[in-house]
Amino acid sequence: MEELIKRIKRIRLVRKMVYAIVGVISYPGLVLINKLKIKGTEHIEKLPPENVLFVSNHQTYFADVITFLHIFCAVKWGKRNRLGLPYYLLNPYTNIYYVAAAETMKGSWVSRFFALAGALPVRRTWNDASKEVRKGLDPSDTRKIERALSESWIITFPQGTTKAFAPGRKGTALIIKKCKPIVIPVVIDGFSRAFGKKGLSIKKANTQLSVEFKAPMQIDFEKSTQEIMDEIMFAIEQSKEFMLKEPPLAEAMQGDNAAQ
Repeated sequence: MEELIKRIKRIRLVRKMVYAIVGVISYPGLVLINKLKIKGTEHIEKLPPENVLFVSNHQTYFADVITFLHIFCAVKWGKRNRLGLPYYLLNPYTNIYYVAAAETMKGSWVSRFFALAGALPVRRTWNDASKEVRKGLDPSDTRKIERALSESWIITFPQGTTKAFAPGRKGTALIIKKCKPIVIPVVIDGFSRAFGKKGLSIKKANTQLSVEFKAPMQIDFEKSTQEIMDEIMFAIEQSKEFMLKEPPLAEAMQGDNAAQ
């Protein structure tokens, strides 16, 4: 079954259908029920079609990734920093994969269906359910990501958890050192307040959602994995320096809206 799913999700027509279905279902929650603010799409307008790695903080299992897919499709249709009407779902941009925990993608029929949109399931280094601890990356997971990166864009969440300010996993830095991709940091906020953690159920309407794409990182690939990881965590605003700073953009904007 797993091998069949791998083959199916490589079929562009299937992925376009999945994008269209998921896109239609998720669009109201992003734009109509809540408020989505996008910044920095000028940094992704002219990227090559392969060897691009998006590194982001993480707040929900699916809403984060689905929002990225909406934005990438909109950008490919010539939109900047907005979604507008979702006619981009008629011919979505599908040359994208995203890294996800294997157990998450087996959790429900919804997750299994969304896996067809380009999931790269990997085994976590720490599994809360089984208390299993593994050292380092699974070589097959590494090869899987490297192959996908050689032909497409990849979205990854270096922290591997939705917990804010959790430490980053060095596996991301190892892949960066080996593949030398263009690395685009992304900072998101508001998703954990607006959506359920494991789906697209609305927790709170009229929430300000924010997605900011930053300029490509200037990475010295000769640096150690820890040094590269530290730079990534700073770029996605999940390092210690940001723990005591002002509330993130979405919270500030929510406060401004409430005061009006």
